[in-house]
Amino acid sequence: MDLNAARMNTLSLILAGGRGSRLKDLTDHRSKPAVPIAGKYKIIDFPLSNCINSGMRKIAVLTQYRSHTLNQHVQRGWNFLRSDFNEFIELWPAQQQTGEEWYRGTADAVYQNFKMIDELNSEYVLVLAGDHVYRQDYSVMLQEHIQNNADVTVACIEVPVKEADQFGIMHVDEDDNIISFEEKPSNPPTMPGNPEVSLASMGIYIFSTQFLRDNLMNDAQDCQSSHDFGKDLIPMFVGRSKIKAHHFANSCIPNESYPESPYWRDVGTLTAFWESNMDLTKLVPELDLYDESWPIRTAQYQRPAAKFNYNYEERIGTALNSVVSAGCIVSGSTVEQSILFNNVRVNSYSYVKRSVILPGCDIGRHCQLTNVIVDSDTKLPPNLIIGEDPIADAERFYRNEDGIVLVTQKMIDKLLKTE
Repeated sequence: MDLNAARMNTLSLILAGGRGSRLKDLTDHRSKPAVPIAGKYKIIDFPLSNCINSGMRKIAVLTQYRSHTLNQHVQRGWNFLRSDFNEFIELWPAQQQTGEEWYRGTADAVYQNFKMIDELNSEYVLVLAGDHVYRQDYSVMLQEHIQNNADVTVACIEVPVKEADQFGIMHVDEDDNIISFEEKPSNPPTMPGNPEVSLASMGIYIFSTQFLRDNLMNDAQDCQSSHDFGKDLIPMFVGRSKIKAHHFANSCIPNESYPESPYWRDVGTLTAFWESNMDLTKLVPELDLYDESWPIRTAQYQRPAAKFNYNYEERIGTALNSVVSAGCIVSGSTVEQSILFNNVRVNSYSYVKRSVILPGCDIGRHCQLTNVIVDSDTKLPPNLIIGEDPIADAERFYRNEDGIVLVTQKMIDKLLKTE
């Protein structure tokens, strides 16, 4: 089977049902894949764009937790494929098809949808997380899977040994056969010939469909299983099946300025989310969103261009080392090393530094923000200072151990009631 035929015979499943509780209040009313990122996108746009750019055009997005925002985004922004060419992006909500339980884990989410998977008669299944930020050509991984005649191929990324206890770590032989798997090990195995680096699972898998079906059915009957790919199925496959590691460096879309650093981020904590956005304000970001050969697509709305008002000595509308999205108005204020999402207004005499302002926010006059994430559609009252007094920030808002402060409209409403 040639590569084009193989891509047409591959079903991509994006697991997008997770809450992402480590993002705290950001996921109170949306699932993690629906969280805005990088000025104009949502996290789900990255795996979806990777699929389209890789030639994978049979895509199902599996949803569960508070999926309305995600459903709306996918329906409005990703409805351009041709069904008469057997192309689609479909939303598959949790439907309790195999019983009365909701998804019990990543493997169970796929198992509960196997009736639809069988109906599509695809030879391969690509399983993706819907909450990571990266650029990858999945067709390279698929080609390796076919050439190796593998049962399952796991995408892996090299991480420093000192950070390996945060990941599921693969131990591979010289031919990239996975010979052991350890979840967040205290003494991680290293790569052959390189004792400084371990090989971490990215949560990206390609399965031969029949192999996946048989093993999911067995796992569903196992009362001791947590029904998760990383915790249960992948370790079970080791030594029993042909399981291969695919090196992310072989299929990532490189940033020419960082050829030795393939970009992949799990933005599952407030600090990781803030850092990923802050990287885009650098002169040369690690994540290249300006590469026209690998566009990141999203839902597009008609918005005016960003506008900067006033040029008086004490009242200058300006943005320095920042990303300012469409529909924004910076009115007599200063924005520095920050990212303003769509339709944000920063009013006069305010100063916003190292902050992430999500869509639709209004920053009142004389505000000062440092190291802050402001949730969508939040209106900050005038004279609010955030990021200077850790004790006051923790009392009024959510402040994590790294000093990142999250502000939501609910927190603002509570603050105004107490004043």
